[in-house]
Amino acid sequence: MLEILFEPNSYFFWIIIIGLIAIAISVISRPFSTYVKFVYPNAKFEAMGNPFITEKELSRVIDNKNLSDFKDALNSSKDYNVTGENIENVQKSLNAHLLNTIEMMRKDSSKKMDIFFDTYLEKLDMYLIKNSLKMYIEGKEIDQDIIKNSLLLKSKKFIENLNNLDKEKLPDLIREYGFKDDVLETISHEKIDYLKLDNEIDKYMIDKLRSVKVPYKCESAKKEFINRYLDINNLKNILRANQFEYLQDATLSLFLGEGQEIAFWKFKELSSIESVPQIISSLDGTSYYDGLKDKVEVYNKEKSVQIFESALDQVYIKLIKDISLKEYVTIGPTIRFIVNKEFEIKNLKVITKGIGEGLSSDFINKLLIKEVS
Repeated sequence: MLEILFEPNSYFFWIIIIGLIAIAISVISRPFSTYVKFVYPNAKFEAMGNPFITEKELSRVIDNKNLSDFKDALNSSKDYNVTGENIENVQKSLNAHLLNTIEMMRKDSSKKMDIFFDTYLEKLDMYLIKNSLKMYIEGKEIDQDIIKNSLLLKSKKFIENLNNLDKEKLPDLIREYGFKDDVLETISHEKIDYLKLDNEIDKYMIDKLRSVKVPYKCESAKKEFINRYLDINNLKNILRANQFEYLQDATLSLFLGEGQEIAFWKFKELSSIESVPQIISSLDGTSYYDGLKDKVEVYNKEKSVQIFESALDQVYIKLIKDISLKEYVTIGPTIRFIVNKEFEIKNLKVITKGIGEGLSSDFINKLLIKEVS
């Protein structure tokens, strides 16, 4: 039988050879087909860039004396067409630009990226979800602007349904949205820990990001992106908990999960440290230390961890750039562009509010998140 199979003149021999060649071509072509799908969008995103996280371009728009001049300076950039005559409307226009940009990214990308973009839009809406839920708990009327600024219909419906909702129906609404019972458990306490509530909502979002399926050969980049996001937010939680003088057990409940470098044992170690400067020193040897160590002197004067939160955001931008460079033929540049666009819009909204309220450019400049080399 074997002699027949390996006989060059045998019909079966050539079936085996052709089958092996087909398998080899399939194995070789699968990653190549993924790379091809990212060639155009990645080239486009790299060409567009994100100018308003750079010192140069932010300096160009931050010194304008009024919103009209600010819009003119902003709209001289080829990708912007911001409208509005007051702070509220300019910020709404910036939100619309963000949504349009992500829809452009979706259009130019593989259909297999659709769920990734949907999930990222939901992530962007989470701060509105958090704010509206807190307003409802405190018995305040939910601002209609929160609804208008929501990017997804799902978010709009949730916030609209919170208005005039009977308290006994809140658990049904929470579960219908998809949140876990940990969110309900947190808001059931007489004295609600809002940092813990934020954390439980963040866990929901991280789980959703983890579950997103991306094209072949893109999983490692997606995983590192999520792990870096986890690390950044775990470190912010440590710093906030220290600022609010949480006991260690309460701090440990804020752990979001293990990321790229901050495992649970490290989080536990950091949670036991009494002073913020010592927490920063304990990060020596991680990717986060260099971006934080020079802020200790400012912290010692101001006694606010906000300086470190902003520094962590800047470290995050740098680490996302590193992912982009490593995964430049797949999802890397896409992740970098969407993350940087998020921070770009945040910066422009801060500038809008600052100029509209007559704040100094020096003061506004301190609030911006910039890309650092």
